[in-house]
Amino acid sequence: MGKDVIIALDFDSKEKTMAFLDQFREEKPFVKIGMELYYAEGPSIVEEIKARGHKIFLDLKLHDIPNTVKKAMAVLAGLEVDMTNVHASGTRAMMEAALQGAGNTGTKIIAVTQLTSTSQERMEKDLLIEKPLDQVVIHYAKTAAASGLAGVVCSPLEAGKVHTACGESFLTVTPGVRFADGDVGDQVRVTTPARAKELGSDYIVVGRPITQAAGPVAAYRRCMAEFVG
Repeated sequence: MGKDVIIALDFDSKEKTMAFLDQFREEKPFVKIGMELYYAEGPSIVEEIKARGHKIFLDLKLHDIPNTVKKAMAVLAGLEVDMTNVHASGTRAMMEAALQGAGNTGTKIIAVTQLTSTSQERMEKDLLIEKPLDQVVIHYAKTAAASGLAGVVCSPLEAGKVHTACGESFLTVTPGVRFADGDVGDQVRVTTPARAKELGSDYIVVGRPITQAAGPVAAYRRCMAEFVG
């Protein structure tokens, strides 16, 4: 399994996004389009970035009744993105419906286990889930694998355990990555690119440490050097 760095394009407009991507003249980074940018610009932003030659992870975290998710996924998969996602907590029926909606488009569907902003305390207090957090993540990952999905979104801290439970080919896409000398922001379960590599992450998702860096291209190259080598 090849490793790669996915840049989170956490911008609120096409203008800001393209100005950021224009700085990359030698590379075509794998990028993530999340709710903020997609809701601001719609499907056209996906098409324009794809036309530039970037791989795209469309991060919209679908979570609804199975039939609604199936229909929505058919639309999203029609954009021919490389990867998109649902919430594993939507149950196996919903994940299977998402897979049906995507059909044979080639879009990989992965499932969000627990957000990297979630702590054990928050999970117990707010969600009434009292099992250990890593045990919950592994359970969700196993359910996603049984549903036929390609992988999960999890913390780098759980990536190795997910591979042990679900196999090496089951993808681990891991946000919550910061440079050792950087700010963790609103993330709780975090680590560095080098440590994420050691722990078994297949893809790391990096936003502010790159997008808000004084030199984004240099920050991206540093991240690639630490994670990919």
